[in-house]
Amino acid sequence: MTHQTRKARFVPVTEGPQRVCCYLRVSTGRQAEGDLSLPDQSKQIHNFCANKGWHVVAEYVEPGASATDDNRPAFQKMIERASDDDHPFDVIVVHSYSRFFRDSFGLEMYVRRLAKAGVRLISITQELGDDPAQVMMRQVIALFDEYQSKENAKHVLRAMKENARQGFYNGAPAPLGYTVAEVEKRGARIKKRLVVDPVEAETVRMIFRLYRFGDGSTGPLGVKAITCYLNERGYRTRAGARFGVATVHGILTNRVYIGEWVFNRRCSKTLAEKPKAEQISISVPELIEMPEFEAVQATLKAHNPRMMPARVVTGPILLTGLAICTTCAGPMTLRTGTSKSGKVHRYYSCSTHGRIGKTGCTGRSIPMDTLDTLVTDHLVAELLQPDRLRATLQSLWALRAEKAAQVDGRLATLRGEVSEAEEKLKRLYRMVEEGVTDLDEILKGRLAALKEERVRAKAALDRIHVAERAPAEIAPELIELFGRVMRENVTSGEIPFRKAWIQAVVDRVEVDAEVIRIVGDKDSLAAAIVGGASSATPGVRSSVRKWRTRHDSNV
Repeated sequence: MTHQTRKARFVPVTEGPQRVCCYLRVSTGRQAEGDLSLPDQSKQIHNFCANKGWHVVAEYVEPGASATDDNRPAFQKMIERASDDDHPFDVIVVHSYSRFFRDSFGLEMYVRRLAKAGVRLISITQELGDDPAQVMMRQVIALFDEYQSKENAKHVLRAMKENARQGFYNGAPAPLGYTVAEVEKRGARIKKRLVVDPVEAETVRMIFRLYRFGDGSTGPLGVKAITCYLNERGYRTRAGARFGVATVHGILTNRVYIGEWVFNRRCSKTLAEKPKAEQISISVPELIEMPEFEAVQATLKAHNPRMMPARVVTGPILLTGLAICTTCAGPMTLRTGTSKSGKVHRYYSCSTHGRIGKTGCTGRSIPMDTLDTLVTDHLVAELLQPDRLRATLQSLWALRAEKAAQVDGRLATLRGEVSEAEEKLKRLYRMVEEGVTDLDEILKGRLAALKEERVRAKAALDRIHVAERAPAEIAPELIELFGRVMRENVTSGEIPFRKAWIQAVVDRVEVDAEVIRIVGDKDSLAAAIVGGASSATPGVRSSVRKWRTRHDSNV
């Protein structure tokens, strides 16, 4: 039996002038800012080409990019240009193969892609030819580069995890409401922690307040409404950009605001969540109280389109999304039946029973007109009378006064800090003028610290924006007006209009075998009174849905 051996085809090194493309790269932004490695790479490559009589016709610089993958803008531009039909250069020259790629498979793939375009890759510190032994040596070098990269990453992560365990900040972007402060120095390393930014913190608290209670003139605002509210009043992100729906939703769901900062939660490449054992919790100052945060999460979950689609808010059935079966806690939806006379009867029926049968729920139905009338009549008679409304809201007034006092307290604290800093500065200036002390380095440092404290407090006062609060007590005439408007609107008019008013004050209608319970929330009732009595429709809850996310409207 004979064996036919296929010989590899090697491209010989062309003698004479070559058109050269230089590729320069450093791994981190800090190295790029240091302005040492990139100039040194460029100098050595240009000297190498000059000695060979080659002409440098292009240079691509990649500051602060990892070579473990090809997600590098300058790298991709260079590869695309090298593959163009006009054959712009003959050689790509790098300082070492690790500057081009730190993945052995990736290196070989791109070397072969360049070879098809007639372009060679040359390292000035690892000059190798194209014979099989030297190709194998290049592949061995690539394997060592890949191993070294992964070892470095492992040790860096280990050091960062220990830094996080000690409560220090590792360099991720600080969330809105926080800033990074230097707390100590260990050798050449400066240790940092997250601290509260007093001005941004007010914006974060306001976003949570708007989502739960509104701005005092409306009911609770949805995510999109809060976004519009912030942008219309000139609020901007830390980068100076306008707020977006995703940004506001991210703030409302970020657990860092209740003091839970987690390091090493996700893989930086795949974004997949890591096991809990590898995650490290870091204590940070709390901006939002836990009960308030949990209440916001519960509302967000309820407003999720998967939980409450838009049809619940605007559909043609009065109690859609409100009526539930107490046996299985499932929603009650419309079911129709036709009698022998041809008359169509409409019922609220347990959806679980309709989908699964008796194994899911024994089933419960009630005529639609009957339930609608019971609910609206009971609301008019038992809740929407002025005396009953005042009694229901009595417990909220003390809470509103407490919240107002907290805001006033924050303002008073800031004003006190400004006044105290100015008074201390005046005393120090007086001591210097009277010759009691000399202006030495220690005193200069103290003066600078006091000035910085005064500037910070003044800036916070200048930038702080306290939303207009609802009055501590709701005026009797406003309660009377709200009750009258509600009594008129829950019993007549178009279904979507009536539904909006009912959903402003009712959370759910529990349908039991013997009793029907109407469950509501006092905060929602207060917000509806303040914002709904003078408007055509109350501030009601609504779902926010992204329209064809990450797609064009005509895919």
